[in-house]
Amino acid sequence: MGTTYKDSGVDIDAGDALVERIRPLAARTQRPEVLSGVGGFGGLFALPPGRWKEPVLVAGTDGVGTKLKVAFAAGRHSTIGIDLVAMSVNDVLTSGAEPLFFLDYFATSHLEVEQAAAVISGVAEGCAQAGCTLLGGETAELPRFYAKGEYDLAGFCVGVVERSRIISGHSIRPGDALLGLASSGLHSNGYSLARRVLLEEGHLALDAHVEGLARPLGEELLEPTRIYVKDVLALIDAVDVRGLAHITGSGIPGNVPRCLPEGTRAVLHASRWPCPPIFSAIARLGQVERAEMFSTFNMGLGMVCVLPAEAVGTALALLRGRGVEAYDVGRVEAVAGEPTAVVLP
Repeated sequence: MGTTYKDSGVDIDAGDALVERIRPLAARTQRPEVLSGVGGFGGLFALPPGRWKEPVLVAGTDGVGTKLKVAFAAGRHSTIGIDLVAMSVNDVLTSGAEPLFFLDYFATSHLEVEQAAAVISGVAEGCAQAGCTLLGGETAELPRFYAKGEYDLAGFCVGVVERSRIISGHSIRPGDALLGLASSGLHSNGYSLARRVLLEEGHLALDAHVEGLARPLGEELLEPTRIYVKDVLALIDAVDVRGLAHITGSGIPGNVPRCLPEGTRAVLHASRWPCPPIFSAIARLGQVERAEMFSTFNMGLGMVCVLPAEAVGTALALLRGRGVEAYDVGRVEAVAGEPTAVVLP
C-alpha cells in the first residue's frame, strides 16, 4: 500500500470523530431560525419574517491571542472557547445588535480529539451565554505547522439590529453619562505584556500564589472574558443607550473614542470603580507605568455605555438587579477636534 494522507499527518477519521463530538454541543445552542445542522458545507439561518422591519446584519471576527499560550502551559482548554465567542459577540453588541450565530476555526498540526472537543465545549458555552447558535466551523489539521499540542483559533459572529435602533454614537451629547460594566479580569487582551512580566521575567509558575491574588496565578490568567450580550440588550430596551465601547486592546483611551462623535471627549475617574488585583500585580512586578497599563488592559471595565445622565439610576438598578457590577464612571465633555478619552485618578 502506498503513502496515505494519514502518513502525511492528516487523520480524516479523527476529524470525523470530532464532528460527532461537536453535534450535541452545537445542538444545545440552536435557535429556532437554524435550518441546518453541523457537518454541512454551509450553515443555513433564516431571519424570521415580521420580527424586524428593516434588519441590518452586523458581522465581527476575532481570535484569542497569546492567552492561548497560557492554556497550552496549563493544559486547560475548556474555557478558551468562551473567550473566542466573547471577543466577537461583544464587538457586534456595540452596534446594538443581537448575535444570531457564530462559527469557529480551529487549526492544529495534529488533531487531538479530546483537546479539540474541550475547546469547542467552551465555544458552545460562550454561544449559550450570548444566546446565539453555534452554526458551524472548520477544523484544519496542518502537519508540522504548529508546535506539538498547540492550536490557533478564530471566530466569526453575525448579529442583527433594526435599522432605526442602530447604536452609532451620533446622538451622544456633552453631559451624557459613562457607565462602566465590570470586567472579569484580563479578558483576552494584553497577554503578551502580562506573560512577559509574570511568567517570563517574573519566573512565576501557574500554580503560584501571588500577593494580592485570591487564587493561583493560572486561574486568574485563564478567567474567561465576560459576555455582556443579554444584559446590555436588556439595558437597550430600558433606557436610551447612545454609545457602546468594548474595552479590548488599547484599553479605555483607545476604545471609548470609537463610539464618540467629533467634538467630544470622555472623562473617566478611576476611583469610581474597583480594579481587579491582577492588574496591580502586573504593574507592581513589572514596574509598568500607569499610562501603559491603561493603554494595554481594560483595568476593570469590559464595556462602557454612554447614556443620558438622568438615566443612570434606572440603568444601574437594572444591571445590578441582573447581577452585573456597574458603575457611574464619568461624563462626556465638549472639546474641539477628534474624539478622545482620558482616565483621571
